[in-house]
Amino acid sequence: MNSTHIPAHIAIIMDGNGRWAKQRGLKRTEGHKAGTETARAVVTHCRKLGVKHLTLYTFSKENWSRPKDEVKTLFELLTSFLTKEEKSLKEQGIRLKVLGELDDMPLTVRQVLKHTMRKTKDCTAMTLNLALNYSGREDILRAARALATKGLSPEAITEEAFANELWTAGQPDPDLIIRTSGELRLSNYLLFQSAYSELYFTDVYWPNFTSEELDKAITELNTRQRRFGKTSDQLAGQ
Repeated sequence: MNSTHIPAHIAIIMDGNGRWAKQRGLKRTEGHKAGTETARAVVTHCRKLGVKHLTLYTFSKENWSRPKDEVKTLFELLTSFLTKEEKSLKEQGIRLKVLGELDDMPLTVRQVLKHTMRKTKDCTAMTLNLALNYSGREDILRAARALATKGLSPEAITEEAFANELWTAGQPDPDLIIRTSGELRLSNYLLFQSAYSELYFTDVYWPNFTSEELDKAITELNTRQRRFGKTSDQLAGQ
């Protein structure tokens, strides 16, 4: 990967835990456990590559409709992951941030998240965003409401002003959005921020998404010409 341009911000929709488990005759919760190990490996690999921002779609607002036992397991895995990885995150210089409505999360989860964010707030090597209780549409609505309460004139409501009210304020938009398991949609993920992100879809289920699979996605990104709404001729003239 030495000659490869490393994206500043990678966002991942971690999909396929349940189907991975079903293939093996296991409970869905076993798929989530395997997916947690994949997340740990991907975070470490991104840090080694020099990725500055990594966003993982961890729990959407829609996920509350899942069976209660499954939701409970997801939160238990999250708190266990953060408790075990706090020291490693600090050693690697990784700052934890949450994108989403933290106040709606269970008390224990909130406490662990706030503790880990506080302990890693001065880390500067990489930012790990966990999209938790997250909705892209809600993110946009929140930003609109925040601007409305400030009483800004229409002319003052710029893209920059709007972006500064989003949960990702101060961070660059994703260069690359990866979705595993073969689904071809964003599922309410980073809707404003993904305007010019490159999308990469793979049939690989999340528990099977290795560091090599991530490298493959980055290599694919490097073959593309990012136009940001411009034509090839406009880019050539720059």
